[in-house]
Parts: sequence; C-alpha cells; structure tokens
Amino acid sequence: MNLQLPGYHKVFINWIPALPGESLTQYAGRIKSQITVEHPYLIGLSFGGIVAVEVSKLVPFKKMVLISSVRTKKELNPVQFFFMKIGMYRIIPGSLIKRTNFLTYRYFGAKSPEDKQALTNLLKDTDVTFFRWALRGLAYWNNKQAPERTIQIHGTADRVITSRLVHPDYRIKGGGHLMILDKADTIGHIITNYFGE
Repeated sequence: MNLQLPGYHKVFINWIPALPGESLTQYAGRIKSQITVEHPYLIGLSFGGIVAVEVSKLVPFKKMVLISSVRTKKELNPVQFFFMKIGMYRIIPGSLIKRTNFLTYRYFGAKSPEDKQALTNLLKDTDVTFFRWALRGLAYWNNKQAPERTIQIHGTADRVITSRLVHPDYRIKGGGHLMILDKADTIGHIITNYFGE
C-alpha cells in the first residue's frame, strides 16, 4: 500500500487456498491464472517472492523484483529448513502464530507504532492452515536456478530471511523484513528505475 510506482498499474494477486500436499510449483500453476496481461512486470514480497519465482517459470514476463525474499533455496537459512523438514510447524499453536509481542516486532523489524499495527493486523488475519502449508512448501522447495531479468532488494537488518545469506542487487541499510512499510520510497525509486531501463 505504501509502494508508489508512477506510470505503472499495480494489480494485486490474491492468495488462494492451498490444496493438501500441494507443492509450491503446483500452487504457482493455479495462481498464475490471475495474471491476465501479456509479459507483465512481477514483484514478489517475502513468501510471495518465492511464489513469484515459481510463477516466472510459467509466465513470460518482462522483469521481476524480489523484496525481502530469495531467488534460490541456498539463500534460506538451513537451520530453519531443518526445523521445517522435521515438521516443527505442525506443533506451533495457532493462537501463537496470530499474536504479536516485542519479540515478533523485533523479528519482523516493526519499529514505529504504524508498522507494529500493520504487523498485528497481518498476523491477526493469518490463515493458520495456509501458514503451515507455506512452511511445509518452503521445506521442500528446491529451486537452484536464479531467475533471469530479476533484481533483489533486501534489508541489512532482515531477521526473517537472514541478510548474510542473501546476495541482493540492492541492500537497504537498516531495513527489516517489513521495510516495504518504512522504506517504500527508496524501494519505489529502485523499482521504477529498473523497470525503465
């Protein structure tokens, strides 16, 4: 909502319910039906960036931008992968997933009252079943090939997707996982310049 892209029409892709046992690749095959223009520009944020990587294999696109996200599996923390692979996501209480406190604010990089409220609203509206499916999907995601015509924008203070494992084209100093909220102007300039090249 904070990202301004003058000259471009933003179309938001809606999450759809995942099917039991569905892979990220299979999910991308269903969600791509919402893209109705030829050769779109793609922007993916966080987990949405990982889905965008899978969609980009199925839809001819002009350029893609990943924000607070990754191009390949090797950019994700192997410790997180281990806990997801053994199914730790199954035992996290739904009430805990939907709750915020000082630890979740710190983890996601929410500092201002507005960012904290945005995170609170986001988690409160989280579909716990979908959240668990997403973690399982990540555990078995195996993309090794970085997509072409793609730039990656990442915050130096991102704790969700550890900054030290990512090799982005642009590093946003002090940016946390939710930097799209408080660094939107900087991110918007980078994107519009890239799209205009």
